[in-house]
Amino acid sequence: MVSDALHGLSHALSLAGGMTWEVTWSLVLGFTLAAIVQATVRRETIVGLLGDDRPKTLAVATGLGIASSSCSYAAVALARSLFRKGASFTAAMAFELASTNLVIELGIILALLLGWEFTTAEFVGGPIMIVLLVSLFRRFLTRPLLDHARRQAEQGLAGSMEGHAAMDMSIRREGTVWSRLFSDAGFTSVSHIFAMEWAAVIRDIAIGLLLAGAAGAWVPDSWWQTLFLADHPVGAKVWGPVAGVLVAVLSSTCSIGNVPLAAVLWNGGISFGGVLAFIFADLIILPILVIYRKYYGTRMMLFITATFSVAMVAAAYVVELIFGGLGLVPDSRNAKVVEVNVMWNYTTVLNVVFLALALLLLVRFVRTGGIPMVRMMGGAPDAGDELGRG
Repeated sequence: MVSDALHGLSHALSLAGGMTWEVTWSLVLGFTLAAIVQATVRRETIVGLLGDDRPKTLAVATGLGIASSSCSYAAVALARSLFRKGASFTAAMAFELASTNLVIELGIILALLLGWEFTTAEFVGGPIMIVLLVSLFRRFLTRPLLDHARRQAEQGLAGSMEGHAAMDMSIRREGTVWSRLFSDAGFTSVSHIFAMEWAAVIRDIAIGLLLAGAAGAWVPDSWWQTLFLADHPVGAKVWGPVAGVLVAVLSSTCSIGNVPLAAVLWNGGISFGGVLAFIFADLIILPILVIYRKYYGTRMMLFITATFSVAMVAAAYVVELIFGGLGLVPDSRNAKVVEVNVMWNYTTVLNVVFLALALLLLVRFVRTGGIPMVRMMGGAPDAGDELGRG
């Protein structure tokens, strides 16, 4: 009995380690590119562009959200901060969705573990989800509910990652984008954003990998297939997105940490749309729902839960129909859920190169006062507007 338990644990850890080895270089690359983009986007610029919910403003909110990629907790905190400073609530929510669902690092790891079809579907489905959510807000968001949410937001109750969300680490010096980026200040800014983003998501990535390893090792394929109605093609497509949202809410992993578990769910029989809904739902996991209640009150938390869920499920249905009609839904279920198998191949070479880059950025981060910033990541929502400026 003990030997069986130890073998099962070893198998789960080996699967988690194997997926970690496969995605390490892609995560470093994604976070580096995201840090470069964020280093050139100043926080005050964002607030000034999101004052209403016109289509042009919402398109800008989506673009700025992509540029300001964040972990789910920081994205939620930043959206509240934007709302308090004058941004439209609808624009703030569009920004929040884009900053976790349409970001570089998510696309890279999706392609690596699940395939390019899922990356493409994520970047097609994300804007559809935002459009659907905006439509729901315009139809059902009442002025009394919005006023109540604003009064609650003005109390400034702390949620999670408040200090990190308040930090503006963009480059402050003048000049062209390239001259600013390749300056000493630019190097410092990129290193600070890179390190702080890693500090913000490392817990969720680790939890996601461990959950994926445990699910892949301990949950029989037959159980997943029964849960996702794999033997009923039409039923699986109808149930898949609903099941994906429910599993995401209960698993309580978020952002990039969802992807390894999404790979296990895909291999287990969930529908194509179900995978997308599972990944979309990182912003309505149970810990974040508690934060919404603190930020905006119980009624707005329930409203956000309902409208986000409907938009996520509906967007997944739409993408499933589009990709199914175009023949882009993969026939095979061979997402990379593999045990540790280190050999001299392109993955090893890329890991060595990008881990060296990560080390370079982390050394710069430490040498330019980064450690105190880490201690302030969970600080008060109003205490960090001037923190971490490069």
